[in-house]
Amino acid sequence: MPKSSIAPPSKVTARSTLLLLGPAFVAAIAYVDPGNVAANLTAGARYGYLLLWVLILANLVAVIVQYQSAKVGLVTGRSLSELLGERLRTGPRRLYWGQAELVAAATDIAEVIGGAIALNLLFGIPLLLGGVIVGVASMILLAVQSRRGQRSFEIVIVTLLGVIVVGFVSGLFVSDLDAGQMLAGVVPRFEGADSVLLASSMLGATVMPHVIYLHSALARDRHGVTRDASRIRMLLNATRWDVGAALVVAGAINISMLLLAASSLRGVEGTDSIEGAHAAIEANLGPVIGVVFALGLLASGLASTSVGTYAGASIMGGLLRVKIPLLARRLVTLVPALFVLAVGFDPTRALVLSQVVLSFGIPFALVPLVTFASSKTLMGEFANAAWLRWVSWVATAAIIVINVVLIALVIGGA
Repeated sequence: MPKSSIAPPSKVTARSTLLLLGPAFVAAIAYVDPGNVAANLTAGARYGYLLLWVLILANLVAVIVQYQSAKVGLVTGRSLSELLGERLRTGPRRLYWGQAELVAAATDIAEVIGGAIALNLLFGIPLLLGGVIVGVASMILLAVQSRRGQRSFEIVIVTLLGVIVVGFVSGLFVSDLDAGQMLAGVVPRFEGADSVLLASSMLGATVMPHVIYLHSALARDRHGVTRDASRIRMLLNATRWDVGAALVVAGAINISMLLLAASSLRGVEGTDSIEGAHAAIEANLGPVIGVVFALGLLASGLASTSVGTYAGASIMGGLLRVKIPLLARRLVTLVPALFVLAVGFDPTRALVLSQVVLSFGIPFALVPLVTFASSKTLMGEFANAAWLRWVSWVATAAIIVINVVLIALVIGGA
């Protein structure tokens, strides 16, 4: 961004802060992708308000994580994947890329499938053809980023985020929410192995590992590299507002989805799939709400698949030191999602399982992030304060424990 549009560090104004917002809203798209829709609707339809606490805690963790990712990019001038690539030998670096690429692939499958489901709900388009259309549309969005720059890309993505907000929040205004059950849902607890599986899926869908890598690159690319401490402080202040506002929006959308399902879909047959949930929403809340919901799902798929491709390219560039055009990467990564649609695998189940894969990838992104963000050698005066360091490590440990419990339950056949 031209320096003329930014106030000097000594004269930071609300306008100058507003002009610096944007990267976190791009990252936030990943927090409201079709995987979130599947996980949150399934959790609400099966267990009511039981897992509301998972979304609240996951969103709080996401705020802390995304701020640190942006901070690492702004202070060091390098993305998280670049920092890892500089410190790992060739073998470990390639292995690290492999698990990160698996996470990115799982993300892409969820996003393309979600968009295809939305097109099927709105226009009756077959899922496979819908997946192709979503892939082509995402290429158009990426072309905007390549030709018009990151700011234009941010504007398009934020516009789609507005559609998502309307699509997933509007149903709450005609739903009969139970305040007592909502309050009970804030208390952490589970009801069997399936609820743990869903909690892991919701966690993976909220604390997205590929966006942990991405936000550091987004912040660096948007604001440029600087060694001026006063300017870095100004950028970090703007980043706190950026992350806070973006994830409040994303958190509200996720919680709205679960509340909608808990209040209107609990016990309704067939609501363990997005298609069934959409049919139930139309039957219980009216066709207008059903159409708005499907439009929100379509916007979610289109926006998140573009952001996911951007993240995958950033990961590949940092860890493999190989850069390929965004459009070429989009074309290649579209293949697994289209394969899942072609073989007829249950799309909603594929969405939920993809989010579990994401959950397993979180520690691989979180551990180096917290390590780098807490390093005085790397970050200097901007290293994490003691309280933030401890909170970050506790959150990372909790996520690892949930995943270990999930593995034990799956192996044990619980």
